[in-house]
This record gives sequence, C-alpha cells and structure tokens, in this order.
Amino acid sequence: MNWLAQRFELSRGGESSNVRSMEGLRGFAVFLVFLVHYTTLVEPWIPIDSSTMRIANALHTIGNSGVDLFFVLSGYLIYGSLFNRKQGFARFITRRIERIYPTFTVVFVVYLCLSFVFRSESKLPAEFSDALLYLTENFLLLPGLFPIEPMITVAWSLSYEMFYYLAIPIVIETMRIRERTSLWRITFFLFLTILVWVCCAAVNGPIRMVMFLAGILLFETMAIRDKAAKDFSYLGLLALVAGLLGMLLPTSGSTGYAAKIGILFFSFFFLCLTCFRSPSGWLARSFCWTPLRWLGNMSYSYYLIHGLALKAAFLILSTLLSGAEFGAWFFWALLPLMFLVTIPPATALFLAIERPFSLTPSRTRTRASGPLPGEA
Repeated sequence: MNWLAQRFELSRGGESSNVRSMEGLRGFAVFLVFLVHYTTLVEPWIPIDSSTMRIANALHTIGNSGVDLFFVLSGYLIYGSLFNRKQGFARFITRRIERIYPTFTVVFVVYLCLSFVFRSESKLPAEFSDALLYLTENFLLLPGLFPIEPMITVAWSLSYEMFYYLAIPIVIETMRIRERTSLWRITFFLFLTILVWVCCAAVNGPIRMVMFLAGILLFETMAIRDKAAKDFSYLGLLALVAGLLGMLLPTSGSTGYAAKIGILFFSFFFLCLTCFRSPSGWLARSFCWTPLRWLGNMSYSYYLIHGLALKAAFLILSTLLSGAEFGAWFFWALLPLMFLVTIPPATALFLAIERPFSLTPSRTRTRASGPLPGEA
C-alpha cells in the first residue's frame, strides 16, 4: 500500500480539505467520460429496441457531462492560482504547456503510428500535404473550438483548456481583478457568464466555455468565509442528480443544448461548493475514497489513453464473438471488466510520462529520486 501511495498520492498546494474531494471529483468526471466510450463500443452487442439500449444511450448522454465537470475544476484552480499569486504571462503559459504536452505528445505519437498500421481506422487524409496540415492542426490543439476532427477523440477539450489559459490571465490583468472588491468580481463574472451563454446559444458557439466561469465563481464564493458553514451534502447530491438527469431532457437545437449546459452550470457549482465548504460532510468524504482520488490524480493520462485501450479490447472481443448479440447481463457484466482493462495503460502513462515530466517542477526534475510532488 505504501508503494502505491508513493506513486499515486500527489502533494498539492492549497487547502488539503478541498484538494482531497477535488481529486475524487476528477476521478468521478473521468469515469463519466469512460461511460461515453464504453456505451458507444458495446452497442453492436445490444438489441437495438431493448431497454438495455435505452439505458446505454442515457448513460452515453449523461457521461458527456464529465468534461464539463473537468472545466469547472480547471476554472477554479487556474483562476485561484493566478489570483493568489501574480506571475508573468510567459511563465504561466510555459507551465501550462509543460503540463499538457508531454503526455499528449506520447499519445499523439501512438495514434500516429497506429494510423499507419491500421489504415482502415486512420483519420489521416490521403494526400501528404493534407495529412501534414491535419497533424499540425491536431498537435496545436485546434480541434474543438475549430471545426476539425480530432485524431485523439477526446483531445477536442484541450482546445477549450488552452483558450482559457490564454484568456484568463489577460482578463485578470486588464480588468485589474485583484484590486476589485469581491462583490464587483462576482458581478463581473456573472455578467460575463450570461453574455457568453446568450451569445453562444444564439450562434451555436462553444457554450461549454461557461463551465470555466462556474469554476471562477466557485473560487470567489469560497473566498467569502463562512464560519458557521453547515453540511449541505443532501443538497449537493440533489444538485448532482438534477444536473445529470437534466442531460436527458428531450430538448433539441442550440437553445435546448444551452438549457442543459445552464442546468449543469448550477449543478456542478453547488456540488463542488458543498464538497469544498463541508469537507467533513458525507458527500465530500465519499469523494475522498482513496481509489477514486488516485483515479482522479491520473485522470489526464486516463482521459487521453482509455479510449484507445477500449477500442483495442473491443476489437479483440469482436473476433471472439463475431455476429453474437447479448442482453442486459452482458452489458452490465462487461462494464466493470472493460473499466479494469483501461487502468493498466493509463497507469503506465501516468507513472512513466505524466508524473515525472508534467507534475514535477522543472527545477527539481533532474535531481528528484523519491516521491514526486504534484501541482496545485
């Protein structure tokens, strides 16, 4: 157990009571993302008109909210880091690139190699110049905010992250955020949230950017000290359930999707606020479960590689069970097994690449020999 703890526990800055539940929330978020890819790949073995297929479709829809929870937590952490400690723009962006690119580059190269081995699965254009442009666009993390198909399916979200990294330091400095009162900052970011939400709903834009603003408002709310904070775990759980079920509302079009994002905005805001405000509450403690926190600590590696691991596992399964069709028992029995299949490659990527190259400050990387520190 000590061996595992030395590799999966991360020493982070900030308030430890917040960090532990935050790690678990990350683990929960990446499990939601796993559900998206699992339900997609298991469909050929499930009868189309069955109740199991309807459940699978619902889990697929709900699972999409996992990325939004990541955005909230990222908004909270990055804004808090910049607000509490003034730092140069170049230094900040360099650290963000250092955080993203080592792990991403390894997975990118793996996908590129597999594109040549499995031509039928390749997304590369046939023409060399087009393929080179496509690879450049993907390596620069353009798919997502731009209408480009990502080579790594989940990497679209990294374009949102990079935009946030570039924008929020500029907003903080140009608006002199640190000099403003708490009320002014909350009012400003609420106004910005409404502006972004309305504009994106009107033109079918990247409306999920508002989830970063939910994280910013979460930080500002947490900064208002409440000595008599009570345990609102039941309300936090209710908010979570409402947000996830809200994804199933029978709405369509950009307006309907905007409504779902609005529900998630408040849902994840209150979920995180409950966990951070009441770290001793039963909801926060449930997210402090050690395996869930460890999954959260390696969530970036898991996020990037789990889809490939699932694809490989289902390709093997298809050769063994070609043409077969199963019912509900197969869907539920296979789910934990496939989840376990994704753990070893994610763990290897985390221990070999992400932890030593992204989670270790550059000034100590060359001399680190013991347990490596994490980042705030």
